[in-house]
Amino acid sequence: MAKHLCIVGLVQGIGYRAGFAEQAHALKLSGWVRNRLDGSVEATVAGEALALKNIIDWAGHGPAGAGVRCVSVVEVDDALVMDGKFQIRPTA
Repeated sequence: MAKHLCIVGLVQGIGYRAGFAEQAHALKLSGWVRNRLDGSVEATVAGEALALKNIIDWAGHGPAGAGVRCVSVVEVDDALVMDGKFQIRPTA
């Protein structure tokens, strides 16, 4: 299973990507996270259903200092991110 998340709110400049990556590693998820030029953060994650639920729940509040307004989630093809790695990508 894989999900694409778009997180909107106060999510840049407060360690959101690093916190997301830390959670993803702890949950043994594959994928990536990056800042967007519009001020949002996006991520694609793949793994077990419970781990995906947990990262989506975490994304809804983020680290201390975050002010998440909205998390949109779309199912995507897990073949794109099932390599067992998780990375923080450059802003796009």
